[in-house]
Amino acid sequence: MEELTPRQIVKELGKYIVGQEAAKKSVAIAMRNRWRRLQVPDELREEIMPNNIILIGSTGVGKTEIARRLAMLAAAPFIKVEASKFTEVGYVGRDVESIIRDLTEVAVGMVRQTHEIEVEGKALEQANERLLDILFPVSDPVPTPAALDDEQAAELRARHERTREKMRVRLDAGEFENQIIEIKTSGDSVPVLQMFGPLGMDDMAMNLQEMIGNALPKRSRTQKTTVEEARKILAAEEAGKLIDMDEVIREALQRVEEMGIVFVDELDKIAGETAASGPDVSREGVQRDILPIVEGCNVVTKYGVVITDHILFIAAGAFHVSKPSDLIPELQGRFPIRVEMDDLNQKDFVKILTHPRNALIKQYEALLKTEGVDLQFDKAAIKEIAKVAFDVNLTNENIGARRLHTILTTLLEDILFEQPEGKDKAINITRQLVREQVESISRDPDLSRYIL
Repeated sequence: MEELTPRQIVKELGKYIVGQEAAKKSVAIAMRNRWRRLQVPDELREEIMPNNIILIGSTGVGKTEIARRLAMLAAAPFIKVEASKFTEVGYVGRDVESIIRDLTEVAVGMVRQTHEIEVEGKALEQANERLLDILFPVSDPVPTPAALDDEQAAELRARHERTREKMRVRLDAGEFENQIIEIKTSGDSVPVLQMFGPLGMDDMAMNLQEMIGNALPKRSRTQKTTVEEARKILAAEEAGKLIDMDEVIREALQRVEEMGIVFVDELDKIAGETAASGPDVSREGVQRDILPIVEGCNVVTKYGVVITDHILFIAAGAFHVSKPSDLIPELQGRFPIRVEMDDLNQKDFVKILTHPRNALIKQYEALLKTEGVDLQFDKAAIKEIAKVAFDVNLTNENIGARRLHTILTTLLEDILFEQPEGKDKAINITRQLVREQVESISRDPDLSRYIL
C-alpha cells in the first residue's frame, strides 16, 4: 500500500472505470488515509476514524465496481451486502452482525490461500510421495534385521530406493497421469446442518456442526480418481497440514480490522420514514442495528472477536425517492463524505466499450477468438451502439452501462448462435448492421424482454 499514492490509485481505477473522477478521488484518499494511520504513533492511531463514504447515483454508473477494484488494489478483505436484505433484531431474516462474520470468512480464506502458496512446493512433494506409495506399494514383507546381515539389509534398501527413484522419474514425466487409483482423504464426520439458516441464526448450524465434528473421531473417505486429480487433492490436504491455522486466523483478524472494506448497497431502500405496517416496518430499525457496526463495536465470530472501529464502509444508493438526509442523524454522521456520481452520457458509453481492460467489446472479441473468428467493430458502429444505449436509457428506465450488455447481446445473438457451424473467419460490425439488429429495441417502448 505504501507505493500506492492517491494519484496512482485513481490511475489504476481508471483502467476499469470510465469517468466518476470525484468518486475515484474520494475513495483514493480514504484508502491512503488508512496507510497513513498505521504510520501514526500508537497513542493517536486508535483515535483516527476511517472516512466512510456514501456514493449517490443511478444503477450502472460504477458504484460497486469502484469499491470492488479498490479492495483488489489493496488486497483487502471485501464484501458486498445489500441493506434491504437485513432486518431489525426480532424479525425473521439476517442480522447485521453477519456482515462482519462473512467479512472475516473472506479474510481467513485470503490469508489461508497466501500461506498455501508459500508451502505449495513442499505440499506437492509430499503428495507425490503418497502417490508413489499408492502406485508402487511394497508387496513382499521386508525381512527382519535378524534374518539378514548388515550388508544384505543395506543392499535390499538400496535396491528398493533405486526402484522407487525410477518410478518417481516416470511419475514426474507424467506417464501415470490417466491411471485410475484409489486414495484415502480425511472427510467430515457429520453432515452440514441447514435447519437454522432461514431464521437468521447463520452461525448456529456451523458452530453446532463444528462442536459435534470435534467430538467425533475423524473419518477417512475413499475415492477413485486419476493420478492427475489425486495429486491436486493430496497436495491440498498436505498444504492444510503444513500451514499454521492459528497464525492464519491471527493475521486474518488483523487484516479485517485494519484493511477490511464493506460495501453496503441499496442504502436508500432503508431510508425514509418508517411505515406503520407492511414490509417497510423495520427500515429505521435496520439503520439503528447497522449504526453500532459502522460506529465501532465488538463482533463475536467463530475465529474470535473482531473490532469494527477501523473497517472502511462504502455505502451506495440511487436516492431517487429518498435522500441521504432521510437516514437517521446518527448514521448520517458516520458517513461524512458524500459523492454524487455522474450519469453516463454517449461519450462515456463509447469509452466503456473500448477503454477498460475488461471492456465488453474486448470480451466478445476474445470469446469468438476461441472459434477462430476475428471480430472487428467499426468506430462508427461503436458510436451507434453508444447512441442507442443512451437513447434507450433516456426513454426508459436508466440502467446505466448495463444497457450496453442488452444492446451487444441482441446485436451478436445470431453470430454467437451460428458461428460454431459457420465458415466466416472475419466478421466486421458496421453501423448499418447495428441499426438493423437493434432497431426493435429502440422502437419497442416496453423493453420488458430486454431489461436486465
